[in-house]
Amino acid sequence: MSATGLKVFDTTLQATHVWLDDLMTELGWKDERQRAYHALRAVLHTLRDRLPVDNVAHLAAQLPMLIRGIYYEGWHPAGTPVPEHSQDEFLAHVTDAFLFDVNAHSKTITQAVFKVLACHVTAGEIEKVKRALPAGIRDLWP
Repeated sequence: MSATGLKVFDTTLQATHVWLDDLMTELGWKDERQRAYHALRAVLHTLRDRLPVDNVAHLAAQLPMLIRGIYYEGWHPAGTPVPEHSQDEFLAHVTDAFLFDVNAHSKTITQAVFKVLACHVTAGEIEKVKRALPAGIRDLWP
């Protein structure tokens, strides 16, 4: 039985749930799907804004349709990549997304999202993304 009536929507919804479940497991956030979504979104946006446009598009091509929409949400390609290069600057953006969550640790969240990405995106694409990033940010990858 189809949940939405369209196989393509059911498939992307199911894949998105798998990604969120993987992230909740990685972070030890049992039954905190909203928080996991928030983490995925914050890290994807922070990553996206630090990549050259071609890398943004190539990574997006491997994301499930629903996650791809989240990834592109609010993107302004003319302003990318942003000139920030340090790990601290990267993590500050993730921290900003969790200002009211004192138990959220931006480095742990970022590393967990990167690990989930590495599990679901081809190794070749992950290597391209990593090469496009400054060394400090690259060091956050598993």
